[in-house]
Amino acid sequence: MRVTAFFAALVLVSGAAGARAQSLGEIAKQEEARRDKVTTPSKVYTNKDLSAPPVVSEPAPAAGAAPTPAAPAATTPPAADNKDKKDDGPAKDQKYWSERKKQLDAKLERDKVLADAMQSRINGLTADFAARSDPAQRAQIERDRQRAVAELDSLQKTIKDDQKAQTDFDEEARKASVPPGWLR
Repeated sequence: MRVTAFFAALVLVSGAAGARAQSLGEIAKQEEARRDKVTTPSKVYTNKDLSAPPVVSEPAPAAGAAPTPAAPAATTPPAADNKDKKDDGPAKDQKYWSERKKQLDAKLERDKVLADAMQSRINGLTADFAARSDPAQRAQIERDRQRAVAELDSLQKTIKDDQKAQTDFDEEARKASVPPGWLR
C-alpha cells in the first residue's frame, strides 16, 4: 500500500516538473502582440456618459400577450442635460455650503434652547402643582403641564429631525467632494 502511494506521488511530482511556467517577459510579449492586433480604440467614458440615464430596451411582447403600458417620459428632455447647471438652483460654491451648514446648526441650536426652556417650564409647573392645595388651581396647572410635556415631545422629535438633516447634509457634502473647510 505504501509503495503504491509512493509511486503515485512520484508520478505527480514528475508530471508537475514537466509543465513549463511562463516567464514575465514571455507574458509581456504576448500582451504586446495582442494589443497590436486591436485596431479599434476602446470606449473612453466621460462624466457626460455617466450622468446620462442608461438606455434600456424592452423585450418584444409575446404573441397574444396583453400590451404593457409605456413608462412615463423623462421629466427633462435629453437636450436639457447639456444646458448650464445654473438653471438647476444656486451655485454650490463655498458660500452655499457654509451658509447651509450655519442654517442647519442655528436651527438645531434654537430647537435645543426651546426644549431646555420647555423642560424648565415643566419643572416649575410640577413644583407649583405640588405646592397648591386648591383642586381648581391644581387642575389648571396640570392641564398647562400636560400641554408643556406634549410641546417638549414635539421639540425632541424636531431635534432628532434636525440632527438627521445635519447628517444628510454631511453625507451630501461628502458625495459632492466638498472640502471640510467650506463647512465651517
